[in-house]
Order: sequence, then structure tokens, then C-alpha cells
Amino acid sequence: MSTNRACTSLEQRLLALERANHVRIARAELKRQLRGGEVKAAETILRSSRVIDTMTVTELLSSQRGWGPARAANVLRSVSLTERKTLGSLTERQRLMLAAVLSIGDSKGRPAPGVRGL
Repeated sequence: MSTNRACTSLEQRLLALERANHVRIARAELKRQLRGGEVKAAETILRSSRVIDTMTVTELLSSQRGWGPARAANVLRSVSLTERKTLGSLTERQRLMLAAVLSIGDSKGRPAPGVRGL
């Protein structure tokens, strides 16, 4: 009986490790696409995915070329979000507001009005 439980525990552990590796690979690919300009951060924020739900918004923003922690923090402050906020915990309103700020900055090649320090 204990060997059966040990096998189940081992199987669960292996499944969890497989899932974690899948998430790491998917996030690494997303970061490469963001850095390369293939994907926009605003699009990613609006798109919901279980793979990136636990990723922080700061981590996502900092993955873009020319963005670092300070710039990401300034944008998050401008929309009243904390630096530790995860993509999965954003409300629809927060997603739309953040995507709008990022899209306005992208379309003009500079930060959106009211976003200082970028």
C-alpha cells in the first residue's frame, strides 16, 4: 500500500516538473518575442493564458527592448498597480487601462501622456 502511494506521489511530482518546464519554456519564448518586437506587451496583457498567469506585469514589461525595472515601475504607478501584480490577478478594467497606456506610448513612439520618467 505504501509503495502504491509512493508511486502516485512520484507520478504527481514528475507531472508537476513537466508542467513547470513547459511554463518556463513558454515564458522564455514570449520574452524573446517581446524583446524582438514580434509581440507587443499590450497584446499579451489582453490575451489570457494559463502559462503566463503567474508572471508579474513588471517581468513582462521589463522583457521589452529598452525597458527596465524603473521604467516598468513608472508605468505601473501611473495606472495604480503594484510591481508584484501578476497577469492572472489583473481585473478586466486593469488589463484594458494598462494596455491602453502601453498602446498610446507605442503608437507615438514615446510614453503616454501623464506617464513620466520614461
